[in-house]
Amino acid sequence: MTRRHDIDALRAIAFSLLILYHFAMLYVAEWGWHLKSPHTTEVLHLPMLFVNRWRMDLIFLVSGLATAFLFADRSAGSFLKHRVPKLFIPLLFGVLFVVPIQPYAQGVANGLVEPGFGQFLIRYFVGYDWPKDAFDGWKSSFTWNHLWYLVYLLVYTFLLAALMPVLNSRAGKALRQRFESLRGWRLLVYPAVLFFGLTLSLQIFFPQTHNLVKDWYFHLRYFSMFLIGFWLARSDVLWAELLRLRKVALAAALLVFALYYLLIEIAPNPAPYAWLPPIWLLRNLYLWLALAAILGWAHALLNRPFRWLPFANEAVYPWYILHQSVIVLLAYWLLPLKLGPVVEPLLVIAGTVAACWALHVGVIRRVGWLRMCFGMKPAQALRSDTANIRSVGASATIRSDAP
Repeated sequence: MTRRHDIDALRAIAFSLLILYHFAMLYVAEWGWHLKSPHTTEVLHLPMLFVNRWRMDLIFLVSGLATAFLFADRSAGSFLKHRVPKLFIPLLFGVLFVVPIQPYAQGVANGLVEPGFGQFLIRYFVGYDWPKDAFDGWKSSFTWNHLWYLVYLLVYTFLLAALMPVLNSRAGKALRQRFESLRGWRLLVYPAVLFFGLTLSLQIFFPQTHNLVKDWYFHLRYFSMFLIGFWLARSDVLWAELLRLRKVALAAALLVFALYYLLIEIAPNPAPYAWLPPIWLLRNLYLWLALAAILGWAHALLNRPFRWLPFANEAVYPWYILHQSVIVLLAYWLLPLKLGPVVEPLLVIAGTVAACWALHVGVIRRVGWLRMCFGMKPAQALRSDTANIRSVGASATIRSDAP
């Protein structure tokens, strides 16, 4: 399979958007997060909601796209042998050495954890009985916080490999062909109906928890997105249709989002159950229309060998693993200084970019074992990929091991 530049670029943009989203969580009013600035604002509600409805679905869909290229021409066993270490080693390293900064900063800021990072770590990893609500994940003593995505992706990777005999069966191929046969309005509506059905039947019973064994609604939703990406990567006809429909999909997504936002604004709080189905219908329709528009426009605008693409593909994994701990640590240092609603956020976002860049470029990419811990290719393989993308032009791409 020929890997395309638009998919690589879309993955880099999706994770960049994730970093901006987590930065904005410091400042959006009434939305809980690990730390909150005193300079929160309701102005962020609309753009954050606009992105929130599809941001993680896009990431799982893009992960399915990437997985399809990694799976190509490999057996299930060979695929798992290649893929699992790329997910599990960074997950383990991140949980042990990157994430603990977040519960420590949150716990100290809440006044429920004593200052002293070394003493905190000793208690953190031995199952200390933390005060109630000391930090997110206090009940289990330690947490994976934003790395929950890697946990879910690892599970979905095993599940996909296990399901390959089913997906390659006559029934599995028929289901895939039904999906690939969607055209016009059916492509823009039918997947939304699937996600609406999942929401209607499961969301009330299984609200999002990031608890691996209790998050059944989101497991079905995210694995469906992952599988759609896996199928979509292999279908030139669907890409052509998404390209053709990109303007309609964008206009429809904006219109549906406006209706959705209007409905949730006028709904009682808390909303009676009768209000939920129409809200959920519009939310799921907006979700899929937005993804269809993003995929179509990405195919139209990003399918060429940008000079920044090799660096961006290499940076996705380490920046993703690092960014939230960096944001929380900077907020922990800067919020008590009372720098104001302009200087403080500028320092947080600039410091996040600078720290991720410095750690990635100055440290991680220079140390072989750290490259492995952050899911990066060996330096020699990366140089070979970079030379390939520059030499073969728009028809070639690199095989990234980013999520």
